[in-house]
Formats: sequence, structure tokens, C-alpha cells
Amino acid sequence: MPETEAETDFLAEGRRAAIRPYRRADAEEFTTRARESRDLHRPWLFPPLDADAYDAYAGRLIDDPTKAGFLVCRREGEDGRRPGAIAGFININNIVRGGFRCGALGYGAFAHAAGRGLMGEGLELVLRHAFGPLGLHRLEANIQPGNEASLALVRRAGFRLEGFSPDFLLIDGAWRDHERWAITAGMPRRPAG
Repeated sequence: MPETEAETDFLAEGRRAAIRPYRRADAEEFTTRARESRDLHRPWLFPPLDADAYDAYAGRLIDDPTKAGFLVCRREGEDGRRPGAIAGFININNIVRGGFRCGALGYGAFAHAAGRGLMGEGLELVLRHAFGPLGLHRLEANIQPGNEASLALVRRAGFRLEGFSPDFLLIDGAWRDHERWAITAGMPRRPAG
């Protein structure tokens, strides 16, 4: 795909990162990055590693109105990578409308972009989109207590710790404890970029 096409469908842009929707055509790049990032992701998350798994995963994010998926992309070429390269992903799952207007976040950085601030900037862009065009009021992030990088990301973004949920989510064959972090539309946040 030409670089300009990837850049034209950004939903929001920061100084170094931008967000855009998933595309079925992203399968090769996404799964390559996911395979390269296995050591970073395990035991916390298990993104799709092959084209068929990606097609099912992305299809749910594209077609299901209770989900919204965003790819965090580099705005500029860095380290020999092209502009628009996928740095990570942030998904809003279990979106409930009406009086609740809430969703649950899931996210992951890819190894080549980890620790560079792109996910923090991308998360702020997703928050703006969620609390703006998507019309949500609240987002939750449920995080395993040992996942320091994930906890640091939500802390920096202004999420507040609301509780602890034992045996909350089945991950890799076991029920895992999670800390429950949340942010609402009116809470202070850090600037993107």
C-alpha cells in the first residue's frame, strides 16, 4: 500500500503518533509485528499471529458496533521504518450506550516501538476520540498487577485506580486477577504529543 494512503485515513494525529481504524489489508504487517513482539506480550496478551487469526480478530473490531479498534501508527519515518508503520493497537471492547456510555480498553505496543512514547500519545488520541466522536463517558482498563508497563501507561494518561478484581479474566488457560483503572470524560489528562 502506498504510504500516502496509510496517512490519509488517520482519525487523529499527535506530534509523533496517529491513530486509524484496522483494515483487513493490515494482516501482514500486524501479524509480523505480533510475532516479533511475543516476548514483550507474554504472559499478558495474545494478539493474532497469522493471517486467518488476524482476519477474524480485525473483522470483529471492524464489524461489531460494540467494539472500536485503533492502530497506533508512527507519523514520521524513524529507525528506517516508513511513515504510517504500525506501532501498536488500542481497542475499545464491550461498548455500552445509553446512560452508561462506557467501554473496556485492551492494548499492546509492538516491540520495535515499545518505550518510545508512541503508545502514550496514541492512548491520548483514542481518549479524545472516545470522549468526542464516539460519545463515550467512561473507559476502563483491567490490568494484571504484574504488568508494570501497562500500569504505567494508564497512570501517565490520568486513569484512577478503582479496585481489584480477583479471578477476573481467563487468560492463557487461567483466571487472572486484575486491577480496575478508569477514566471519565471530564478528568484531567496529559496532552498528546
